[in-house]
Amino acid sequence: MDLSRLHRVLRIVTLLQTGRTFNAAQLAAECRVSRRTVYRDLAAIEKVGIPFFYNHAENGYQMHATGLLPPINLTLEEALALVLMATELGRAGRLPLFQPARDAAAKIESTLPLGLRAVMGRLVQSMAVRPGPVARHNALQESYRLVQRAVARREAMDAIYISFHDQGQIRTRLEPYWLVFHERAWYVIGRSSLHGEVRTFKLGRFKNLALAGRPFKPPKDLSLEKHLGNAWGIMRGKQAYEVELKFSPLVGPNVAEVNWHKTQRLRWDEEGAVYFSATVDGLDEIVWWVVGYGPEVEVLKPPELRDRVRDMARRMVRTYERA
Repeated sequence: MDLSRLHRVLRIVTLLQTGRTFNAAQLAAECRVSRRTVYRDLAAIEKVGIPFFYNHAENGYQMHATGLLPPINLTLEEALALVLMATELGRAGRLPLFQPARDAAAKIESTLPLGLRAVMGRLVQSMAVRPGPVARHNALQESYRLVQRAVARREAMDAIYISFHDQGQIRTRLEPYWLVFHERAWYVIGRSSLHGEVRTFKLGRFKNLALAGRPFKPPKDLSLEKHLGNAWGIMRGKQAYEVELKFSPLVGPNVAEVNWHKTQRLRWDEEGAVYFSATVDGLDEIVWWVVGYGPEVEVLKPPELRDRVRDMARRMVRTYERA
């Protein structure tokens, strides 16, 4: 087997080891070859005894759980990246419900050669990841595991949820598509029988969750990116807006340093002000971001956002005038 084909075969095995399903066309696109070549590579993989199978229900290839390869040798840079991220994100309060990441980091470290382990220890102690404040996730481990199981099995769930939008407690049959950590908290995104559409639920607001014992089939071509569209954060609104903001020279450079949104565009004027533009689906999330900059930002468009920020500013003034 020539070197290029060997790399390609290993790439296919690595993709199948992720637990995801790939059809021949997807594997061909990943490896930049024809489907005919992919079929030959799959035959070679089967010949050497790496067990995989074709899942007719999902129309693609998957790896058996027993088909995992032995651990590979890691460079210092690779091991450092894995251990640092897993250790730091798994610390209490960093990324909720990610304690298993710390356990995984410890296992990785224990398998490293002594010399590499010593260097790794010094580097990890001198580096840190400091995310922002996160929501309380006390006593949510079981809910987290249940949702993980339901997503993996594609099994519906019966849920009782405390809904701020519906102003009370609701019951729904939920088909969970994704479990997503966004900024401060874990969210479950899936189809709600009560609402008849895909909704976003905060994990910490479920009062009760139970597997319903009923499988579901997600829509074709389903993807998180497509579902979120141009949402500012995790909640996609039904209407798209062209947003333009003017930031003062005091805060403009700080705003310009960050990729806030995938559609953002920036320009500067001669006085140092920064003009921020983006196409956003919905205003409910971005309005709070804008208000956070106080008098250092002006909404130029759309008028709906300008009106909302003005009304919030007026209410804020009234609050302090009463004090």
